[in-house]
Amino acid sequence: MNSSKIKFYNTLTREKEIFVPINPPNVGFYSCGPTVYNYAHIGNLRAYVFADILQKTLEYEGYKVNRVMNLTDVGHLTSDADDGEDKMVKGLKREGKPYTIEGMKELAVFYTEKFMEDMVAMNIKSPNIIDYASDNIKEDVEIIQKLLEKDFAYKTSDGIYFEIAKFPDYWKLSGRKTGSEENTESRIGENKEKKNQADFVLWKFADKDGLGYETKLGKGFPGWHIECSAMSIKYLGEQFDIHTGGIDHIPVHHTNEIAQSECATGKKPFVRIWMHNEHIDMGGAKMAKSGDEFITLRTLIEKGINPLAYRFWLLMGHYRTKMNFNYEALEGAETALKRLYGLYLGLGNDTGQAHQEYQNKFKEYMEDDLDTPRALSLLWDVVKDENMSDADKKATILDFDKILGLGFENLKEEIIPTEILKLKDEREEARKNKDFQKSDELRDKINSLGYEVKDTSEGQKINKI
Repeated sequence: MNSSKIKFYNTLTREKEIFVPINPPNVGFYSCGPTVYNYAHIGNLRAYVFADILQKTLEYEGYKVNRVMNLTDVGHLTSDADDGEDKMVKGLKREGKPYTIEGMKELAVFYTEKFMEDMVAMNIKSPNIIDYASDNIKEDVEIIQKLLEKDFAYKTSDGIYFEIAKFPDYWKLSGRKTGSEENTESRIGENKEKKNQADFVLWKFADKDGLGYETKLGKGFPGWHIECSAMSIKYLGEQFDIHTGGIDHIPVHHTNEIAQSECATGKKPFVRIWMHNEHIDMGGAKMAKSGDEFITLRTLIEKGINPLAYRFWLLMGHYRTKMNFNYEALEGAETALKRLYGLYLGLGNDTGQAHQEYQNKFKEYMEDDLDTPRALSLLWDVVKDENMSDADKKATILDFDKILGLGFENLKEEIIPTEILKLKDEREEARKNKDFQKSDELRDKINSLGYEVKDTSEGQKINKI
């Protein structure tokens, strides 16, 4: 285990820090999950690939990771703050389902199944614990009651709010200046009953005869932010090691999580290391579901694109680097991945030993804040290294893939069509006769049919391009 070497960028401190877990070799890890009111778009999926790479890196280093992920099926408004329509209600209306708690659960279960299918297709390891927000109402209420008792929260006619003025460190994650007009006014519409317009909702009271959960707080719904505090504390304790999510969570959702959690428990820090992935842009704008027109993994599959090609494309950029999506770039990544697959299959059936020098370099890159672009470059170096045996190359690739998750272990050699094999034999005969012009023509013909031929000391090797 190389805990002294692993460095992660901590959003909270704005610098890379050596990772030291609270209770080694155990790691408590919470990753924000989806709001299950629609299909996940490919921008959403970057957060889960990032969390997967992080988990697999920690496990590669010998840690025992307990990863928890929420499924939001209540309380998330179309704005990440306190205004707009509940996203689950929006989903009910879109699909003509009844406006009931049961209708919400039915919607959530359907889109959870679709999300989990995406996770499998992208080779994302399932978290140890996945739980619905709606199954943790009791835990939400307990935290809110503590905040009321400690005078960190107050009631209005429409709900219970956290008073940010009572928490001087409120802006520490986002780095904004306390009390600036931008901070207090711009996020949400004005509510005259609030003490500060940035105060955020913990519990929203139901309208008269409206939908809601009956609790000691009154009938209503939890705010979006409280669910993650409740579930993370329930499963990981009042302090844990790592919390991940997209950068859009920094100014509101994760800022509010810290405030309500640290005030409820009295313990700081709530989380040791906060890690956030950048957005995927499309046409200069952040990819989002707000307009209900977005690209899903199913869109890519329908276009004949392997989901792992999208994973490969994501790993070509560092998780903290914004990436611009376009099909040309994705198709280029898929071509490169297919070439890697072909070269791997051409290594034969024997598996040797992972090359120590390459393995150490790979660990060095992944221990440096998950530097997947350099790790992929190293993968190509392994494939091209003429001083390594094929068996050792294969072992080294499989070792890297414990983290990269590109599916090398499950590859099966494709049956080469008879037509290609016939051209290969003709080319072999031409080479024996030193008819190199014909040999080159046959190589070009093989390439035009989607295969490449490589001359090796063991003879010609054919791979699908």
